[in-house]
This record gives sequence, C-alpha cells and structure tokens, in this order.
Amino acid sequence: MNFQVRKQKILEKLEQDAIIDVKELAILLETSDITVRRDLTILAEQGLLLRTHGGAMKVSLSQMPVSFAQKSAINAEQKDEICRIAVNKIREGDVVFLDCGSTVFRMCPFIRNMKIKVVTNSLPIINELIGSEVSLNFAGGEIDFERQAAHGKIAVEHFQRYRADKAFVGIDGISLKNGLSASSEKEAEITMALAQNAREVFFLCDAGKLEKDRYLPFAPINFVQNLITDSLASEELLEKYKMAGMNVLRSESK
Repeated sequence: MNFQVRKQKILEKLEQDAIIDVKELAILLETSDITVRRDLTILAEQGLLLRTHGGAMKVSLSQMPVSFAQKSAINAEQKDEICRIAVNKIREGDVVFLDCGSTVFRMCPFIRNMKIKVVTNSLPIINELIGSEVSLNFAGGEIDFERQAAHGKIAVEHFQRYRADKAFVGIDGISLKNGLSASSEKEAEITMALAQNAREVFFLCDAGKLEKDRYLPFAPINFVQNLITDSLASEELLEKYKMAGMNVLRSESK
C-alpha cells in the first residue's frame, strides 16, 4: 500500500473518529508503527491533522489555524521528548506560566488531568485545556493572529500581577556568545515577564535552535536557569552550557 492510499485511509478514519491512534492505524493499514508515525508527521506538516501523543486529531478540534498546526507538527517527536521532561517538573497545585510557543503547546496532552492553574497568553492552549482538570487564566491584550496569542502592554502587565511556581518558555535561539534571542520584540517582552515572575523557569529548546541567533538578542546566557532539550543535542555543546551555569535536562530517547 503506497503513501497516497494510506493518506486517504488515514484522513477517512480521522473524519470518522476525530482522534486516531498509531497502533490502531497500523492494524488498519497493515503496516508498522514507524510508517504510521512518519505518515502522520507528513500530513501534520501539510496542515491536514494535528499530531498528538500516540496519534493524531482533526485540526478543527484544536480550534487553531492551519499555520499553527503546521508549526506544532515540525520536529514533533523531539518536542514531545522535551515536554515529557517538562511535565515531570510540575506538581499538583502548582501555578504554571505557559507561553505561546509551539513546543510549550505540546505539553497540553500531558497536563490535562493535573489539578494545576495555568496562566497563558496562548489561545490554542486555552482551547486545548478547556474542559480538563486544569484551572485556566488567560492573559488578555492585543491578539497576534499569526501566533494565536495575546501580546503587548496589557498582556505583560497581566503576567506581572501573578507569581508562578514554574514558567515554561520556548525560545527561538540560544547561543553561548549572544545568549537568548527572539524573532520579535513582543515575544521577548512576554518571555521576560514570565521569567521574572516565576520561582523557577524552564526554557524549552529543540536541538535545532541551539547556537542559533535570531533577530533580537534580549538576555545573556546566564539568564537561563534550566534548559530542556532533546536527544539530538550535542553532548559536547551541552557540557559547555553546563559550564556557563545552567542546569541542562536532555532526553535520552533516540
């Protein structure tokens, strides 16, 4: 059975069930789990579905635009490695800041059943966690439709009203020479607001963003308390980050 036939059957099954499982699809398609995961990743990057832990769901269920679904699907396995480590740092009763990054968004399936309070500026996170055990607090302000998030002065002031036990923040780039960098000023100011009002801050960064500099450098390397990355990250490089003073958490999955 070639990819185009598998694609049609996957989308038909998704239309029927809305949420599908890798193992169930492997039986239906008479192929391996690895092939199904690869197919789902391709379809997610095309914006036809949203990858979840162990399967996929209809994009319409996520109530987010195709562009965000596509971004969330890029490097999905690495992002999920990072999220599993991140979620292990959360305890029942915690107040947690979550930013609007696509990696942070993928924490949602792992925390749905936790009795915690989440403060976020992300519309997809709010939509994903409505009806779960999580208590939600949305930081309002001007909506950035591309990133599906609130930004600006009001959003920043909202985060500054609260104190979180932990903050989980995505970053566009990090390097030993230039520290943290962002793609825009509004992203940088939200990151700083979350980091300055949480007792412990975790920066979530897949291996592809390490030693990369983006448009706007906004904090030195020693600003990072904890860095969570995936198994593709170079051990040699991570040792240098540790020597710079940060606690590095790296997935061992391959």
